[in-house]
Amino acid sequence: MTEPLVLTANAGAVRTLSLNRPAALNSFTTQLHEALMAELEAAASDASVRCVVLTGAGRAFCAGQDLADPSVAPDPTPGAAPKDLGHVISNWYAPLVARLRSMPVPVIAAVNGVAAGAGANLALCCDLVVAARSASFIQAFTKIGLVPDTGGTWLLPRLVGSARALGIAMLGDKLSAEEAARIGLIWQCVDDAELAGTAAALASKLAGMPTRALVATREAMAAAQHMDLGAALAEEARIQREMGNANDYREGVEAFRAKRAPVFKDR
Repeated sequence: MTEPLVLTANAGAVRTLSLNRPAALNSFTTQLHEALMAELEAAASDASVRCVVLTGAGRAFCAGQDLADPSVAPDPTPGAAPKDLGHVISNWYAPLVARLRSMPVPVIAAVNGVAAGAGANLALCCDLVVAARSASFIQAFTKIGLVPDTGGTWLLPRLVGSARALGIAMLGDKLSAEEAARIGLIWQCVDDAELAGTAAALASKLAGMPTRALVATREAMAAAQHMDLGAALAEEARIQREMGNANDYREGVEAFRAKRAPVFKDR
């Protein structure tokens, strides 16, 4: 029996999705795209899920695109038409990024090994990135004559500034997890043996927090990147009005006044 391309595991309100092509360092094929999108959609529509953890099976998180996949592999036949990589981006990677950035729950990337190319940016699309000390991040695109995709051109400057982003993208050098944390590319670097426990504890904490407010925080910060201060203040007022009408706000205030732990239920 063939193993699924994405393994799923539930622990309370946390769902863990593990890319499962370990022999190929969890690199993307059309089939893996389909499987991951299906599992993300399932998690998004399941009201019992309040946080998602994305990780990789084996010794890698994700090595990016599998260059042997027929969708991208150049045809060596003389005169053969080149593959339309723009079509691959539009039909697979762009929808994947959009799905991750619009998940109705927080998403944590637990980077257990190399995250290269699209795999690096897949991790950076998540809300929080925790990486094992032995993990690494590589913007490998220029090595094969391409530019960063999977949101890389948008994400990198916003995370580390334009000067660092351009150096990381153009040189394509390996960046250690420690260095990635130091420059603010990721949230945290931990010892390898602590990765699973750290990600689980972080996911459990987020799952117990007000989900709608967490997602609204993600959306507000992304929107503010395109606004001046006045527009951002107006957007904050709009969102805060919406949050103030939600059950979680009432529960949070009541719990604070009663000096008890809140029980948040909105999603």
